[in-house]
Amino acid sequence: MTIKTLSKKQKLTMNWWSKPEYRDFDAIICDGAVRSGKTLSMSLGFVFWACSSFSGGSFAMCGKTVTSLRRNVVTPLLPVLGEYGFICSEKVSRNYIDVAFLGKTNRFYLFGGKDEGSASLIQGMTLSGVFLDEAALMPRSFVEQALARCSVNGSKMWFNCNPDNPAHWFYNEWIKKSDEKRALYLHFTMDDNPSLSEQLKSRYKRLYSGTFYDRFVLGRWTASEGVVYPMFNRKAHVFSGEVECERYVISCDYGTVNPSSFGLWGLHSGVWYRIKEYYYSSKKEGVSRTDEEHYAALEELAGDKNISRVIVDPSAASFIECIRRHGKFRVVKADNDVVTGIRHVSTALKQNKLRFHESCSDILREFQLYCWNEKTGMDAPVKENDHAMDDMRYFVTDMINAQGGDEFVALSVAR
Repeated sequence: MTIKTLSKKQKLTMNWWSKPEYRDFDAIICDGAVRSGKTLSMSLGFVFWACSSFSGGSFAMCGKTVTSLRRNVVTPLLPVLGEYGFICSEKVSRNYIDVAFLGKTNRFYLFGGKDEGSASLIQGMTLSGVFLDEAALMPRSFVEQALARCSVNGSKMWFNCNPDNPAHWFYNEWIKKSDEKRALYLHFTMDDNPSLSEQLKSRYKRLYSGTFYDRFVLGRWTASEGVVYPMFNRKAHVFSGEVECERYVISCDYGTVNPSSFGLWGLHSGVWYRIKEYYYSSKKEGVSRTDEEHYAALEELAGDKNISRVIVDPSAASFIECIRRHGKFRVVKADNDVVTGIRHVSTALKQNKLRFHESCSDILREFQLYCWNEKTGMDAPVKENDHAMDDMRYFVTDMINAQGGDEFVALSVAR
């Protein structure tokens, strides 16, 4: 990968630390639209600065997970560093990279900050600098623990993120207080990435709508409000009749007091169809069902179809064990990252990759009622009318994770 052109902001992101007017700054913050070129230019600048300023130093590069950090940062970064004459030796099993340049060698440790427990991973280290990719997706405890490790004279902090809710702690503590924190703040748009064609810009504009359009395309810190899926349209997304499918999957949101919702999905010509559903509310029916009774409903929903996997609410340990004990279906725990899952579903709906049979009355009802909770000041849907919404989110996120990207690509082969 050869970088042919850089925008003014990309150049500043890479070399701000060498400019007299910014030399005494402690940090840089880059936020804004997706595909605006901030991640590669910032990661390059971080390594350039580290190897110009230190020899034998320890640095941290952090993402939400080590896997996402490798995919989004390390994989595109290493070939470019090689073209600039850096010698990189990666120890995958130990999660670090030694980088040598002009007789200096420094070590870059890779960390994932996915939850509150992640702070303990970086605790106790002494760092000369830290790079935080997707900083707004990390828990505050992890970010602050990483910053506290930067105790070497001359250390600097590098933050990169897409916008989130304006009540987010990072927006209020760092972006709004960038001057107080002695941090250079740069806001990126897609126009700040010269390698992005107009065709690709239009493509990303088509992928998102509502809150996610404001954040990922316009680069705004926008509050979520209204219905969660405003792009859902009965004329476009609801079908009747039968569809012959080449692959089938079932997704389950399991409840005892709350309703249980299972969806049968079939893949046909690159589109996933919700063919049938099972929805049981003990409050409405007046009788609770056991794991075995829900499992019987699962078998009835599957019928004689070859189900490649059953994706289940990760908190439903007893029901997962019940499915495993019967030995008929392959069962996997769902990824329950709510906001990321909602974004994936929004993209799939925008791409017309999801359709719903007219008989699936409960999910069609919930689409109209599933709203953001505007009282919390943070991204969270109201915890009502969300059970079919949850099983759909589990399904879409599992398909996204299967192909390792952000767009919804229908998978035609079982894993």
